[in-house]
Amino acid sequence: MKAVVRTRSLPGLLLALLLAALTVLSAGSPPASAATSVSTVAEALRKSPVYVDPAASAQLSSADAHALAEQIKHADKPLFVAVLPAGYPTANLFQNLRTATGITGLYAIRLGDRFDARADSSVLPRTAVQNLVTSVQGEKNAKTQLTDFTHGALTNMGGSAPSSWGSSSGGGGVSYTALITAGAVLVAGGAGVYTLVRRGRRRRAEEQRAALDRLRVVVDEDITAFGEELDRLDFHPAEAGADDAMRADYERALDAYEQAKSFMAAATKPEDVRAVTQALEDGRFSLALLTARREGRPLPERRPPCFFDPRHGPSVTDAGWMPPGGAPREVPVCAADATRLADGRDPVVREVDTDQGRRPYWDAGPAYGPWAGGYFGGGLLPGLLVGTMLGSMMATPSYAADYGSGYGDFGGGYDGGDVSGADFDPGDFGGGFGDGGGGDFGGGGGDFGGGF
Repeated sequence: MKAVVRTRSLPGLLLALLLAALTVLSAGSPPASAATSVSTVAEALRKSPVYVDPAASAQLSSADAHALAEQIKHADKPLFVAVLPAGYPTANLFQNLRTATGITGLYAIRLGDRFDARADSSVLPRTAVQNLVTSVQGEKNAKTQLTDFTHGALTNMGGSAPSSWGSSSGGGGVSYTALITAGAVLVAGGAGVYTLVRRGRRRRAEEQRAALDRLRVVVDEDITAFGEELDRLDFHPAEAGADDAMRADYERALDAYEQAKSFMAAATKPEDVRAVTQALEDGRFSLALLTARREGRPLPERRPPCFFDPRHGPSVTDAGWMPPGGAPREVPVCAADATRLADGRDPVVREVDTDQGRRPYWDAGPAYGPWAGGYFGGGLLPGLLVGTMLGSMMATPSYAADYGSGYGDFGGGYDGGDVSGADFDPGDFGGGFGDGGGGDFGGGGGDFGGGF
């Protein structure tokens, strides 16, 4: 189901901005007694991505907090960072803060010298959150820890920053002159805001095109390789011994080849690539059936393609494999790679171009999710890729159910930055402080109970 997006006319947008500004100005500053309440923290985070509690100001200077906030805003990601004092109440803190803020995103909290994070699964999978938190857990300096976490999070997370960032609240009492002046400034700047929104959309569209261009090189190689397989087959429907079943297999393989070329020509975003690789996989299985019929062998069962390179064709068995730093698992492999692994040699891995040079496709970034999903459908791929970059990104429930429905910055799967209020999955923000984010904040001693 596609989300319904309502667009406003420019006058309507300007009016909404004016009313919002008048509301903020008339509200004034919150009372000092509420300085550390969850609602106060949430109100601050709706206006800026970084909040430092006055009682924790020694941990992160105003200049460092401002620099961190600017980095997050510049990346256009829904990352929220709060620095709180060590004695801050932790019961259900993440869930309550997410409810009060009401914005889909990634929430990171430094509490004294402890750190943890939670996220809506549509923005960043729980496994990815755990890995990011663990990677900075040993850093005692708040600036270093938050900077490193922010850098890793912005690289991996999806979604866009909320539109509320950048607004500012007024001081204490506000005169009608100030209200009128603020309204006039907003009306005058409304056209500029509208222009910025359109510019952001254009930028994301350009990112989509750039990702598709990089992905197109890999897909074209796959299509070419399949075409070469068809040529090497040297099958003629009228040849001696050919029967209707063989001709049907061959026709399905030819149809898959033409479909793959057609789907790729019509692709406008990386998600569209899933249909291409799915067609290629269907075609390769048809060729496997045809080959078995021609050679008088039993027909092969339908299996996923070789994990290491889908161009190797359908797998024939499962073999043990462990990515660097990951846990061992069984992956589907072709006969040649099964032999290599049995002999203690490395399999022939599909590598693609990245900014860091040639890398295996599972370490090449989010655009390859739809590409891999077309080959490994049915919920298989996340289990195969646990512990890899791509596997962490693909661990969201919505993406596991339908690869290519939205991935990172490349489509409509992420709703980060959207205002959802209290309508979110509490499981994404549950657990004790450190239980869900991957940290160790009490050695199992229960210092934070069951609800950060």
